[in-house]
Amino acid sequence: MKRTLTLAAVATVALLGAGSAWANADLAKAKNCMACHTVDKKMVGPGYKEVAAKYKGKGAEAALEASILKGSSGKWGAIPMPANTVTEAEAKSLVKWILSL
Repeated sequence: MKRTLTLAAVATVALLGAGSAWANADLAKAKNCMACHTVDKKMVGPGYKEVAAKYKGKGAEAALEASILKGSSGKWGAIPMPANTVTEAEAKSLVKWILSL
């Protein structure tokens, strides 16, 4: 009985985590981020996995959030990233999702 409850708890947490990741991919699509980015390859901008690899573990969440909210240039080449129409909460959510890839 105890093992069954533990397995059920693990499965529930895994499903909730997966749902959260999908929700953020959906947010990226809804906010038109996917017009210039993909998850795993360069398009106009870098792929999100490349962004995650470059910034993971470097305390870059605030900098990435600022890039999403205000735009940026020169970090990935000559093409600038325009500011995005997202809330601060959405930017935080997108950054958490990107860094989880």
